[in-house]
Amino acid sequence: MPASHALRRRRSWAAAALAASALVATGIVTNTQSSASAAEPALPEPGVGFDYQIGGPYDPPSGTEVVSRDRTATPASGLYNICYINAFQVQPGEDDDWPDDLLLRDADGEVVIDPDWDEALLDIGTPEKRERVAERVNAWTDGCADKGFDAIEPDNYDSYTRSQDLLSAEDAKAFAKLLSDHAHERGLAAAQKNTVELADSRDETGLDFAVAEECGQWKECGDYADAFDDHVVVVEYTDEGLNDACASHGDTLSIVRRDMDVTTPDSGAYVHRTC
Repeated sequence: MPASHALRRRRSWAAAALAASALVATGIVTNTQSSASAAEPALPEPGVGFDYQIGGPYDPPSGTEVVSRDRTATPASGLYNICYINAFQVQPGEDDDWPDDLLLRDADGEVVIDPDWDEALLDIGTPEKRERVAERVNAWTDGCADKGFDAIEPDNYDSYTRSQDLLSAEDAKAFAKLLSDHAHERGLAAAQKNTVELADSRDETGLDFAVAEECGQWKECGDYADAFDDHVVVVEYTDEGLNDACASHGDTLSIVRRDMDVTTPDSGAYVHRTC
């Protein structure tokens, strides 16, 4: 797969950072301590215009305030930018970029593949492997932060459900915590991508808001809204899903209908609709 309260939170973060800087200057705390204590990342404002551009960047439609783009792209000027990262699986064609032992393997030694996207699953089944995978993924987060993104969207959180029972929800949550902790250290928020069954695990994962695909289609938008205090951006891929999401949460959540391949406007398949 291709790669608020926001103003109040930004002001709050800026004030905390300023205060921490003063403490650093007086020698009361170290730079490391100030970074950890001051980092309160901004979240996307609930219910504003949203566009999902992980298939390729383009000028956001009028009214867009939040946009999600692939980590290889540049943030959209003046908007809240979410950086898409394929964190739990391997982009097609990039298997050789990973050590063999970090690709999840079955009892026969064969790499476990997500059948929907033809992507190898990463092995996050032990603390040591989680740390090693996170080191690589967190380097991508560093790139997102350096470019000026506001948040990361680590995709395939639910890959444990396609792991032939080799990975567990606990593995996924522990790995997500490593990613969210690092994002927070860089001043970025971290999104939960789908996986509604783990939406109530925020205390364990440190995830800040949700990117929910087809929650209208599957009648799940309310579960995400409750778990993340309406800090949810929704992507629907059918008119039915868009209509259901808009009818139930059109006034409170950020909702967009895109084409399944998330194409750019120069594509004949491009679809972009809102409530």
